[in-house]
Amino acid sequence: MKILVIGGTRFVGRHFVTAALARGHEVTLFNRGTHAPLQGVETIQGDRHRDLAKLGGRRWDAVLDTCGFVPRAVTASAEALRDAVDVYVFVSSQSVYADVSRPGVDETGRLATLTQEQLDKANAIDPSTASAVAYGDMYGGLKALSEQAAEEVMPGRVLILRPGLIVGPNDYTDRFTYWVARVARGGEVLAPGSARRHVQFIDARDIADWSVSMIEQKHAGVYNCNGVPGAMTMGSLLDECKSVSGSDASFIWVDEEFLAREQVAAWSELPLWLPESEESLRGFMFVNSDKAIEAGLTFRSLTETVGDTLAWHQTIAANEKLKAGLDREKEKSLLQQWQNTSS
Repeated sequence: MKILVIGGTRFVGRHFVTAALARGHEVTLFNRGTHAPLQGVETIQGDRHRDLAKLGGRRWDAVLDTCGFVPRAVTASAEALRDAVDVYVFVSSQSVYADVSRPGVDETGRLATLTQEQLDKANAIDPSTASAVAYGDMYGGLKALSEQAAEEVMPGRVLILRPGLIVGPNDYTDRFTYWVARVARGGEVLAPGSARRHVQFIDARDIADWSVSMIEQKHAGVYNCNGVPGAMTMGSLLDECKSVSGSDASFIWVDEEFLAREQVAAWSELPLWLPESEESLRGFMFVNSDKAIEAGLTFRSLTETVGDTLAWHQTIAANEKLKAGLDREKEKSLLQQWQNTSS
């Protein structure tokens, strides 16, 4: 098969290209060339917001859109490709759901919406330089509208992937990598809340392998793509990080009220931590992935994900400051305060 990838050089797209090539498919990338190219893969250099005409006169079996953040951009891409591809695969997010206060949200869940004022604000952001972070709390609504935009242009031919937290090698957000690297460093590790609190995420390579298979079968529709809800705790994750790295880490489980009082930022300074007091997010780590699993989604072992992430970090990213997680001095100070308080 011939597959076009919009983006494709950073994280999910990079793993998708690897998976597609391994299965004998021909891949073409369309991106701005701002990141390291993939060797041996055809690249059409251009900005999706200005250069879609460069895709004219070509034919692919499917397109994978890894970087559609605003609906007008997705509309333009779908219109440019509707007669050039059979399937439009859109990488969305489980952030599209308007209500994740209860566990078990499936693909029929109510979607987030935006006011016209919010949409105008989003459209005013320069899309050629903005990342997902630039859209803030509009992100979920924009992804939901982008899904609808693709479906409106290519009805019945859109495969929508709604992952939660994506992890693994090449993760430029460093949210999962923080824990892998921090535990490997050893010593006393500040861990948030309770070891029994459940977490949910998925290895980017599992999404990549499965989505290639779905394209081969010409599937369309909407699928949550996340780990099995309730299958993993924060404690088991950190224990696995310690086992894989062989470090002497010891975990100091710090009360959530203390963390809130000290204004420690959930999810960014302590990735994977969503305070129990946040009732609106109590189902965020329990999103239902049954539909995708029934369609063939499988999961590699946590040992493999942790080990490969650690190896990537140590060989490629170890000299770079992590983009997520606690600063070393702040962690040390917090642990000292906590131990003084609880003694």
